[in-house]
Amino acid sequence: MSKNIMLQGTMSNVGKSLLTAALCRIFRQDGYSAAPFKSQNMALNSYITTGGLEIGRAQAMQAEAAGLEPSALMNPILLKPTTDVGSQVIVNGKVRGNMRAAEYFRHKKELIPDILAAYNTLAEQHDIIVIEGAGSAAELNLKADDIVNMGLAKLVDAPVLLVGDIDRGGIFAQLLGTLMLTETDERERIKGLIVNKFRGDKTIFQSGVDILEQRGGVPVAGVVPYIKCDIEDEDSLSDKLECSSASGIIDIAVIRLPHISNYTDFDVFLQYDGVSVRYVTKYTQLGTPDMIIIPGTKSTVADMRWLRESGFETAIKKAVGKVPVFGICGGYQMLGNKISDPENSEGGGEISGMGLLDAQTVFSSRKHQTQTNGHFENIGGMLSALSGLDFIGYEIHMGETTSGCSRLLSCGGAYSDSVYGCYIHGIFDEPQVSAAVVRTLYERRGLRFDGTCIDRRAYKEKQFDILADEVRKALDMELIYTILGQR
Repeated sequence: MSKNIMLQGTMSNVGKSLLTAALCRIFRQDGYSAAPFKSQNMALNSYITTGGLEIGRAQAMQAEAAGLEPSALMNPILLKPTTDVGSQVIVNGKVRGNMRAAEYFRHKKELIPDILAAYNTLAEQHDIIVIEGAGSAAELNLKADDIVNMGLAKLVDAPVLLVGDIDRGGIFAQLLGTLMLTETDERERIKGLIVNKFRGDKTIFQSGVDILEQRGGVPVAGVVPYIKCDIEDEDSLSDKLECSSASGIIDIAVIRLPHISNYTDFDVFLQYDGVSVRYVTKYTQLGTPDMIIIPGTKSTVADMRWLRESGFETAIKKAVGKVPVFGICGGYQMLGNKISDPENSEGGGEISGMGLLDAQTVFSSRKHQTQTNGHFENIGGMLSALSGLDFIGYEIHMGETTSGCSRLLSCGGAYSDSVYGCYIHGIFDEPQVSAAVVRTLYERRGLRFDGTCIDRRAYKEKQFDILADEVRKALDMELIYTILGQR
């Protein structure tokens, strides 16, 4: 029978996702088959499995760290916020419907059978299940119906490692306060504390370790440094979304939409020397970039309205013909003439697009979820160097777009002069594709690009190893394995 271990946090963004990935990698390196599991994830960054099922992008990343094909079993419930008080509810990889928060909270315990079925199937296939909690382990107002933190730990009899973020301050209040707010049986499940994101000389924190262990009555399993590795972030709290100033020779500006999704589509460009990717929230920050990208969104109509009211639409139109403009998924839809949501799939309504592509989008209740591959057509314009190149990616969208423009890809999309759009997430990840874009942007500046193609997959494998090596050195792995064996 498989063993399990669970990472819970003192709050959001303490590093649970990366530590889960690190443990999956470490266990794999040690000869075990380990799989990640998160019963309920709330995120706009998602991924489509080979079976056409949608899960959180973080669980896909963790699966890669474990050397596994991502599976819907790893994330049976995904919530994708559509408004401030409602989300699209995805169960076992398929849309169950849109729910307001109050409605979901009334019914979420009904999803426990789905959670346990996914977990038990995963447990039958692997030696170790590394479980990730969500938010804080001490959300007292949510405890009665909890299915993702201590509630889940009890359901699957999991020992817990409690993670705190020292970089944000108040580490003693975080860890000791959380311990104080747990019930006796919950506190007994917490077998170790982890101080994460430590900067500087760890020896000066030894007294802090002693205080935590004396007052908390729980061993400190490790003090993990702030690790410099390039691994996909979980959600909208990502530090990279705060970058609004150019720092490279080549400046790629991504419009940070209010409901931005799948911004990991552009991480590949960060691997190239001399290229900066910045996320801009005000049109005054746009400046004179070498390329503008309009990313995906979970609320296309609302974000198109924001583009217009914020001044971004005018700024983007002024840049057309001067730099390439590329829209992906919702960004592609916004480049067209009109967006209609007659069935209220993403908030309802109708709005005119930017009119930069001769295209119209109509939303329906059917969600298109698939992995795909193909090639760029023989295209013109500023990114003509992409012609004939192969791509691999995936699609997640509710709308269907019809276009009178020239086709961008073998499977659709559109382009007109310097404006390009498609539905493919991961469109830039293939080495030849990203290199062709970077080379083109260099040449447009009158510069020569002497770099090489970046193998995204090999690069990510190296980053996972860096993460695992640093976490292994920081954690008491003997204690971790002892905890695994205590069940």
